[in-house]
Amino acid sequence: MQSIWSDETKLEKWLEVELAATDAWAELGAIPVKDAQELRRLAVPPKAERVAEIEAKTHHDLAAFVDAVAEQVGPPARYLHYGLTSSDVLDTALALQLRAAGELITVGLNRLIEALRERADQERTTIMIGRTHGIHAEPTTLGVKIASFAFEIARGRERMTSALAQAHFGKISGAVGTYGVTEPRLEELTLTKLGLTPEPVSTQVVPRDRHAEVVLSLSLIAASIERLATEIRHLARTELSEVREPFGKGQKGSSAMPHKRNPIIAERLCGLSRIVRGFAITALENIPLWHERDISHSSAERIVIPDAFLAVDYMLDRACWLVEGLDVDKNRMLENLEGSYDLVFSQRVLLALIGTGMSRDNAYRLVQHNAMRAWDEKRSFRELISMDSEIRDRINKDELEKAFDLADSVRYTNEIVDRLQKLDHPPEVPPRV
Repeated sequence: MQSIWSDETKLEKWLEVELAATDAWAELGAIPVKDAQELRRLAVPPKAERVAEIEAKTHHDLAAFVDAVAEQVGPPARYLHYGLTSSDVLDTALALQLRAAGELITVGLNRLIEALRERADQERTTIMIGRTHGIHAEPTTLGVKIASFAFEIARGRERMTSALAQAHFGKISGAVGTYGVTEPRLEELTLTKLGLTPEPVSTQVVPRDRHAEVVLSLSLIAASIERLATEIRHLARTELSEVREPFGKGQKGSSAMPHKRNPIIAERLCGLSRIVRGFAITALENIPLWHERDISHSSAERIVIPDAFLAVDYMLDRACWLVEGLDVDKNRMLENLEGSYDLVFSQRVLLALIGTGMSRDNAYRLVQHNAMRAWDEKRSFRELISMDSEIRDRINKDELEKAFDLADSVRYTNEIVDRLQKLDHPPEVPPRV
């Protein structure tokens, strides 16, 4: 990913666009075929240092690039950048970089989806307490929890694919998009050679809503990873101790406290998500440019687009590492579930009472009374329910047993996790070096 956004690759893509346009001009008979062929034979991407040296005088990066190429080529260079404006090259080359970067992000998304799918399958029967508002709610399984993340990342992949399709547009339409010194056929030929689609109506630039959609898609992926990381951080708290991050041999959790084993990678992912989310605001603000174009977007997107891709690429890699190596304490999960005095079965008791013909409000108040007693007196909710004559007269022993049946409360978790089979399996991806 770093290579894609390097100065060297940027200059390579600029030259790729320039030469494609020169070849197209030659096909149209506007310039000599021999000169176009000679230009392609001799032109090589200039050194970034040389371009910077020239730019120090020209104060224009694309003009400096053209000069740097021309000084290597000689007379045929007069047809380099022929009839083009800077943004013809900049925006079209950017589309090529977006395509390459998007392919890497897709590889990372595929890898994370597969890691989540496999881990969800492994933990499909690992029972734990589900929490709402941070408070014990009802039993669930770790597999169901992880399956939720798998589907969310898969939605991120769909959004990324759609956004990238919208970004595979270039333009060779001149200073204000009217082909004043070029022609639509030149644009069509040039972009076909590059595997891009012509922007239907451009100004001097490709409209920035396309680029904003890509950055927004990256920010949504980052936010989904943040949700995963936040869950791991919460479950790793000492009071819960249900999961722990992988911890390498020789690793130190604190400079002062040798006992510490902190969720540092999950915390890092949450911090990076904040950065990417900020990039999305900048990308949106790059959309409304003055008239046919101003340059306010240029400086901003030179930062936010590469850095958003770099951050999310890294986040995907570390998220995979977290999921694959997550240390799960199943016994602790059961201890925590049992630590709320069987209150997690309150709804099942409520429904059993309603099933006997009791009004919902009366049943709710009766169950709530015993639930509050269980909290206040630190006593078994099940014991209090079985001692309550008003409930005992309505619910027989077998029905009470079923209401407090842990296995029955999670009886559909296999069906839920099996829904992961509906997700498309991506092609096999090579291991990251």
